[in-house]
Amino acid sequence: MKELGYYNGRIAPLGEMTVPMNDRACWFGDGVYEAQLVRHGQIFTLDEHVDRLYRSAAALSIEPPMDKAALKALLRDLVGRMDDGDLMLYYQLTRGASGPRKHTFQPAPANLWVTLTPKRVLDKAEPIGLITVEDIRFLHCDIKTLNLIPSVMASQKAAEAGCYEAVFYRPGDRVTECSHSNIHILKDGVFRTAPTDRLILPGISRAHLLSACGRLGIPVREEAFTLAELRDADEIITSSSTAPCLRAGRVDGQPAGLRDEALYRRLHQAIFDEFYALTRD
Repeated sequence: MKELGYYNGRIAPLGEMTVPMNDRACWFGDGVYEAQLVRHGQIFTLDEHVDRLYRSAAALSIEPPMDKAALKALLRDLVGRMDDGDLMLYYQLTRGASGPRKHTFQPAPANLWVTLTPKRVLDKAEPIGLITVEDIRFLHCDIKTLNLIPSVMASQKAAEAGCYEAVFYRPGDRVTECSHSNIHILKDGVFRTAPTDRLILPGISRAHLLSACGRLGIPVREEAFTLAELRDADEIITSSSTAPCLRAGRVDGQPAGLRDEALYRRLHQAIFDEFYALTRD
């Protein structure tokens, strides 16, 4: 199978799948999700992603329909049905399909959606471009919910500007994260990244970058930085599950970063050495 869909036990080619209109994801975006890479049929960082999914669900009082072990077994089974071993694995829990549209809800088992589509890790050699966008999202960005309209619009704005990502900032010019990535800087040999408060999602790739810094002896500061500090950084790095370590060279059309290639390359090598070691054929 090239593309696969799953919904509460039903499995079919993705293009043939349908879901009930009264699934609360359709009315309210009422759910949480994860997305991660599969390489050579191996699901990368599965435990970390499933743990985060269940944390997000608990934060919204969503009751998963199965325990973590059962979900992992199901995801591995679905991956095994695919023709290609290099995939994007996406899965979400929604609050259920409890009846006609109504804001309040009653406790009910969640609906589980899964999709599998062909995808390979993004490892661009050339630096990416960024734009900056005011962060108008709600104050629980640490929960990986389906409510992504601000990120969708920011990502579209970046694409229309010929850039890869949009960098969010809050009042006071505090940089938070990007529309679908975390963002970090290198300055004077120090790796800086926003703290894991309610304003950013604690990214899995972010955590692996911090671990790589520890192995390489690179000092880390988990504290907020500003747009001015972003533009003045020696290197600007974005990280996500599908693109774990990208380097930026432009911010809002102006040159930025690209001043400590040696240190960036060390981090990049450490991240991809780990990824390829854990996803061997």
